Amino acid sequence: MKTRSLICSVCLLLAVSCGTVNKAYLVQGGQQVLQAAMITDDEIRTYVHQYVSQSDEASQMGQADNDYTKRLRNLTAGLNDVDGVPLNFEVYITQDVNAFACADGSVRVYSGLMDLMNDNEVLGVIGHEIGHVALKHTKKAMQVTLLSSAVMSGVSSLNETVAALTQSQLGAIGQTILDAHYSRQQENQADDYAYEFLKNSGKNPACLIQGFEKLQQLEGESSASNLITRIFSDHPDTAARISRIKKKLDADGLPY
Repeated sequence: MKTRSLICSVCLLLAVSCGTVNKAYLVQGGQQVLQAAMITDDEIRTYVHQYVSQSDEASQMGQADNDYTKRLRNLTAGLNDVDGVPLNFEVYITQDVNAFACADGSVRVYSGLMDLMNDNEVLGVIGHEIGHVALKHTKKAMQVTLLSSAVMSGVSSLNETVAALTQSQLGAIGQTILDAHYSRQQENQADDYAYEFLKNSGKNPACLIQGFEKLQQLEGESSASNLITRIFSDHPDTAARISRIKKKLDADGLPY
């Protein structure tokens, strides 16, 4: 109760300081802030799943007999779940160079990425994306989106059934998934999680290094700009991140 009161109080103070005195707006805004701050993991997964379902329908998906799909299935064999959430992998047939992982366990890899990278490099990118989801970095980014947009307008309250989102709300969620920027600390945390996740799944986490090195080679190519920005953010410390992973490999006696 104290947390909720504090959140609402902050919202009211900010509105007053900005000269906004419409009481109805304050109540509505306070409710949206409260909903965004108190949103649960299950609700995030439900909202994200709505976006992924729409994205799948709008995209050209690789079918079961497609070479890209077969390759991805072989590549991700053994990557079953993250913290109890089952993972599902699909390929989008497009020249764009991208990949993303979502809180509902959906991982989507673009065929353009698979064209430019070998299996280890692709796996490194996938592992890193899963790390951000597992550590709830994407949830935090989603909360910021909910707070700074109209996504929560018309969405049912926390005690009711989760509502179906509008097209604009789905678009805001999709933009967060595809364009989220993470801090240096979050990037290191995602690297560390991905390392352990891949190792425990029977994969050589050296693939993280290979994926980063390939993305560095692609830097400047417009087709890969979104993915490079998301993984490297604004931090020119990729060499240091690679060095950290190499030290882990040496400590574990794993080859690079």
